[in-house]
Amino acid sequence: MKKLLLLPLLLIIASCYNAEHNCKDFKTGKFKFEFVVDGIKKTTLFERKDDIEIETFEGKTDTATIRWVSDCEYVLEKKHPKNKSEEKAIGMKILNTTKDSYTFEFGMIGSNQKQRGTVVRVD
Repeated sequence: MKKLLLLPLLLIIASCYNAEHNCKDFKTGKFKFEFVVDGIKKTTLFERKDDIEIETFEGKTDTATIRWVSDCEYVLEKKHPKNKSEEKAIGMKILNTTKDSYTFEFGMIGSNQKQRGTVVRVD
């Protein structure tokens, strides 16, 4: 009987936790994304202005257009792709936010392979 009373209580507590979704706060600004490749930490800096993103990675700057699908989802397409893989659009989905960062999931449009990361606001 105690187990039956405990289950609804746990469900109520769990339902009170909602991931924060203030995605509109991240449509513009300067951001940093850090990730590890072969044990080496890499950093990408980018600035987003509604429908354009300017990214700097390893001393090279590139520009992409942004098409917002919803407040928390958008599609990135490089303006000047240098090869076939850069021609593919990337789907981005903001999963949750904090005051100065957000966790997101991304992958090539049409692919089931997704990766996750966290972006931090730098200004």
